[in-house]
Amino acid sequence: MKDIINKFKVTGGEIFLLKDVPTDFSGGYKKEDTDALLAEMIKETAAMQEALYADNRYALLIIFQAMDAAGKDGAISHTLSGLNPEGCEVFSFKQPSAEELDHDFLWRHYKALPEFGRIGVHNRSHYENVLITKVHPELLLKEKLPGIKDVEDVDKKFWKRRYESIRSFEKHLTDNGTVIIKFFLNVSKEEQRQRFLQRIDDPEKNWKFSASDVYEREFWDDYMKAYEKAIKETSTESCPWYVLPADKKWFTRVAISTIILDTLKGLKLKYPVLPKEEKAKLEEAKKLLMGG
Repeated sequence: MKDIINKFKVTGGEIFLLKDVPTDFSGGYKKEDTDALLAEMIKETAAMQEALYADNRYALLIIFQAMDAAGKDGAISHTLSGLNPEGCEVFSFKQPSAEELDHDFLWRHYKALPEFGRIGVHNRSHYENVLITKVHPELLLKEKLPGIKDVEDVDKKFWKRRYESIRSFEKHLTDNGTVIIKFFLNVSKEEQRQRFLQRIDDPEKNWKFSASDVYEREFWDDYMKAYEKAIKETSTESCPWYVLPADKKWFTRVAISTIILDTLKGLKLKYPVLPKEEKAKLEEAKKLLMGG
């Protein structure tokens, strides 16, 4: 599975086009073949989370980006189901508040970063600032940015600076111990349509559907261009993107679990070794306890 997943890793040096990335890929696997595999990886990831906490040198930030109905929420709940809630926090970023708009666009995301030893999950992220704002640049006017008084002021130089800000932000984090995994769940337009219809037809899923989802669907091609550009501009060796097929949710979840587990193993986490003095105190404590 690991070799298959590497096909969807984007590090910035290669030519990348979203249209060349399949949305229905499954690598020859079948759903029934992966149930046990996913369960085992969830168990292993939970053990690695404990080692991450004990080691206390790294934080893990997992970013999920996707079009509506691509399966972000389900992927998060399934792949991270075995984690200790005390060591993991999920943030779902909606429209920025008035307070957040009074700060730079990275401020609210910086506040939500995980501490060393912990795992943070961002369901949507700072990338919304080069995605939805790219498709709807009028939203940038709410940020009250210097020199941006009208949509016409948002030029190529503006976007170049914003991509540079994101690269610098992520480099700063990775240089200082925060390991970042970035997932784009690549769902097809037809699969999204089918999932929207399921939400409408199933009373228990009606709450997931919004009329605005259909409105945003009209901008599909614009969003694909925005995602492609963002992935191209912000993929690096130390902070790559994983553009994962999302038409088959079960494959997406196995791919995500594989990448998370492989990343944690790559950190070579170690449990602390007590100095001799502390070990001696443990032995004394043991004697007292053994004596009743």
